Amino acid sequence: MPPSPASAEPSSGGRRRRVVVTGIGAITPLGGDVAGTWQGLLEGRCGVRQLHGEEFAELPVQIAAPVAVEPAELLSRREMRTMSRCAQFAVLAAREAWADAGFGPEDIRGEALVAGRVGVSMGTIIGGAPVLVAADHTLSARGARFVSPHTAPMVVPNSAAAQVAVDLGARGEARTVVSACASGTEAIGQAIDRIRDGHVDIVLAGGTEAVITASVMASFTAMRALSPGAEGPQAASRPFDKARDGFVLGEGAGVVVLEAEEHARARGARIYGEAAGWGLSADAHHMVAPRPDGAGIVDALHKALADAGARPDEVAHVNAHATATPAGDAAEALALREVFGAGANIPVTAPKGALGHLQGAAGAVEAVATVLTLHHRLIPPTIGCDNPDDGIDLDIVAGAPRPLPEKGDLVLSNSYGFGGHNAVLAFRRYTDMLSQAG
Repeated sequence: MPPSPASAEPSSGGRRRRVVVTGIGAITPLGGDVAGTWQGLLEGRCGVRQLHGEEFAELPVQIAAPVAVEPAELLSRREMRTMSRCAQFAVLAAREAWADAGFGPEDIRGEALVAGRVGVSMGTIIGGAPVLVAADHTLSARGARFVSPHTAPMVVPNSAAAQVAVDLGARGEARTVVSACASGTEAIGQAIDRIRDGHVDIVLAGGTEAVITASVMASFTAMRALSPGAEGPQAASRPFDKARDGFVLGEGAGVVVLEAEEHARARGARIYGEAAGWGLSADAHHMVAPRPDGAGIVDALHKALADAGARPDEVAHVNAHATATPAGDAAEALALREVFGAGANIPVTAPKGALGHLQGAAGAVEAVATVLTLHHRLIPPTIGCDNPDDGIDLDIVAGAPRPLPEKGDLVLSNSYGFGGHNAVLAFRRYTDMLSQAG
């Protein structure tokens, strides 16, 4: 690969640079890569299953959505020993996204790219906290000298971003976002701005989470946030459905390679779409419950549209956050109707019926799905929504995939989290503006 331009400053005239998506990667409950995950979404498969570990035996809820392929099958023993599960997911998704973007593993170190112009932006909620729980058990059971020296560096929330940077040699920056279930989405949004403003040319951006542990599940169960799965694992996550009764805890990672348009064009990259904009807001209402009127979500949606320079009628599809909690789904539906109008009939899909709720990774994996929806012009169906709640009043894609409408060239991906964090990404069908301008 020929050396790439450094592009150390924004484009001529001081305008903000255009950002495009050139690579995607994922490890999820539906597959160990993007292809498996996308196929699972299109087929309407469900990644939720029964947990059989001894630590879950006494829990009231014993279902979750673990990744479909264990990292031990894909990483070396040393990598398994020195990385938290959260970081393992991030590295695997980043490697896939990097290769998908047309780069080799040594392209940064080999100076095919300028190392200081490549960054990482990763979202997570708990990071390596399960490592700390395991270390505490080891300390109690066996004593201090049996606690791994890798514990402290694996526990810190920035370990995933750092491990991706180390793995690929990205020296531009390695940023970590912690904003509850909006973390992965916000990490991608921040990366868009860093490229737009000329700080870096390429960012591996996304989210990762690995919190299927007894203590986390016990806490969510005590909050009555988890679905008990009374009708079995496959019917537990029911976004927008009348019978929805909570989310299903999941794990995994999603990563997109974002790149300055001129940088991507200079190397002849395949472009999935434009990362056109994003919006961020805070409910300032409650630590757990969303604002019932959806006002914070409305603000984030309007900001994303404004940042993308778009109108509501340009939106062809929305990938909803929809965790399958009664209050959360209702607030999001109200916000969508407020922004787009009750009769807009914009097709909406909710991947958490298939994936469960991947927490800090949810927005990143769903961003990957949204980019693929735009690229393939096909919307995956929502599973679990057999009887939509009368109050939802949205055009929910269910039963089978649906072609993306020809009208409108913008798609949105929504994420909302505890504490009232609201984040929305806007992706646009890519058109070669530079050539058109010439």
